[in-house]
Amino acid sequence: MQQNNSRIDLLREEILNGKLNRRSVLKRAMVMGLSAPVIAGLLAACGGDDGNDAPDVPDVPDATATTGGGTDATATTGTAPEATATTATGGASTASPTTATTAASPTTGSSQPAATVEPGQGRGAGDQVRILFWQAPTILNSHFSQGDKDTNATSLVLEPLLAIDGEANFIPILAAEVPTLENGGVAEDGTSVTYKLREGVLWSDGEPFTAADVRFTWEYVSNTKASTTTIADYDDIEDVEIIDDLTVTVHFKEPVAEWFAPFVTGYGGHVVPKHILQDFVGAEAVNAPFNLNPIGTGAYKVQEFRPGDVVIYEINENYRDETRPYFSLVEFKGGGDATSAARASIQTGETDWGWNLQVEKAVLDQIAADGESGELVITPGQSIERILVNFADPNTEVGGARSEPSTQHPFLQFKEVRQAFNTSCDRDTIATELYGPAGQATANALVSPPAFTSPNTSFVFDVDEAMAILDEAGWTGSPRAKDGVELRVVYQTTINPVRQKTQEIIKQSWEAMGIPTELKSIDAGVFFSSDAGNPDTAAHFYADFEMFTNGPGSPFPLAYMSGWKSNEPDVDIPQQANNWSGDNYGRWVNEDYNALYEQAAVELDPEAQAELFIAMNDLLIEEVVVIPLVHRNEVTGVSSRLRGYTRSVYEPNTWDVSNWYFEE
Repeated sequence: MQQNNSRIDLLREEILNGKLNRRSVLKRAMVMGLSAPVIAGLLAACGGDDGNDAPDVPDVPDATATTGGGTDATATTGTAPEATATTATGGASTASPTTATTAASPTTGSSQPAATVEPGQGRGAGDQVRILFWQAPTILNSHFSQGDKDTNATSLVLEPLLAIDGEANFIPILAAEVPTLENGGVAEDGTSVTYKLREGVLWSDGEPFTAADVRFTWEYVSNTKASTTTIADYDDIEDVEIIDDLTVTVHFKEPVAEWFAPFVTGYGGHVVPKHILQDFVGAEAVNAPFNLNPIGTGAYKVQEFRPGDVVIYEINENYRDETRPYFSLVEFKGGGDATSAARASIQTGETDWGWNLQVEKAVLDQIAADGESGELVITPGQSIERILVNFADPNTEVGGARSEPSTQHPFLQFKEVRQAFNTSCDRDTIATELYGPAGQATANALVSPPAFTSPNTSFVFDVDEAMAILDEAGWTGSPRAKDGVELRVVYQTTINPVRQKTQEIIKQSWEAMGIPTELKSIDAGVFFSSDAGNPDTAAHFYADFEMFTNGPGSPFPLAYMSGWKSNEPDVDIPQQANNWSGDNYGRWVNEDYNALYEQAAVELDPEAQAELFIAMNDLLIEEVVVIPLVHRNEVTGVSSRLRGYTRSVYEPNTWDVSNWYFEE
């Protein structure tokens, strides 16, 4: 309470000094979870109307929802202020990046994202918008997605019940309204949530969307024989009860804090059609033609899909909003690299949206300075570039497969060895020289929301100290060895200039310790694919270390932290028996972590939630289960003509493509 009062005093001081207008005050207060009387008092201190005013007194109850996250790990409920999402809309200047800000805790919104019709909008009024992902999609079903490339490509077609926008507001998509404690949608004891669904929604083939599709989605995703990648989001569900065609109640096995884990956001909440997929459940799910040509409720449907290359979308004539989408066609092109995507979106205008510009700082600065067609949009991110440690043996075959959880890594099983590798990673050089404004060095596996970020961790770069750790543990010689086991490693990642240079920086230190290091670079389309027959996927993890970016897709990061749980090893840990579908790529098993995870899943008190997530993070760092390197910002290249988009760290880039348009 003392900390919150201090923050209120600072906020009031900024108001009195004229640094904040009424809308800014309202947004800041909502994020802080302040009560209506306190907010009203702060707004009164603003004085007269400044021309950018929000409603004088928001409809914000004193009670807070049990949805974790946020600056104080609380989520306010009720009706959010209108137009609270930050919309980055491009601009003329390209010399300096635009920063799109986000909040960390979900509040409730009552309208669709960017729902107003702007000049130049109208269904089919525009010709084509071009989206460039330098990782090409290989599947169009997010429940089998192995990366952003697939989830983004799917999000033009499939939709969730709710989305979470850039200001962390809940936005109803297929739901008619946001469930809250006040409207009775969220049970006070955290054991259920009831959704009222939109009327008149049709699948792109003309069939009606109903509560039966919501229930079927749960059955489809949670079937362990299907090996879906989103199963962790649905683990807590006991039953999905159909009340009527447009009402459904999700019953949980026990009280849950993250009632919005299933059916929310494009990362795991997409609803699928029962009438199309009811004959493709369990083991047959992966073979459904739907995975390459989905039937959805979104603004677009697939016209053509060439896996590993391009998707062409056309307007879904059954889409519920007659004024949208603006573009008659969408080209979702895959391939190339991040540098080419930056040039195409900012300099040459060959594309209108260049995704994930993981480009070396010096190169990115020059591209932005020379850009004539677009600009950089930088969004504070939730993800980290990290190195995963393999606790299984990548070189021993069991039944024709490697890195099976029944094996044990010959030297990474020892904590002192892992500590030496960790201590010899030069995070500061990587962050400063390679990422620049796109990231900063970090010691944490979980960096968002702020209330869940650990203050207890730190990192040091010291090769001499790392060598001393190995010497003391008896790993000596060149290459270093002990009891006949040599320290030789394979370190893999995707093909990307920044990642290759990161590898080189780290390799230099590791080899200075006397550890031969083989670098392996894999095409991103392969690395993040769900191909059970390809040994080079991230889930197979046929190496000692692997590096890529990941982070929470929700303000309550339970699904993200499931990447290290092992209480259901047959489901959690990728292996031949489950077609390498689990999230625990490192094959780490720790009962203390499992216990913390299970507590966090049912904890309703925000302060206790924060303590549990910090404890999980600290255990990961203490045991060197993961080596965090850089807390990344999200960097996108956007055409100067493109308008209507809303960046959200909780949603795929394409979550609101139905609202995009060109300013002519």
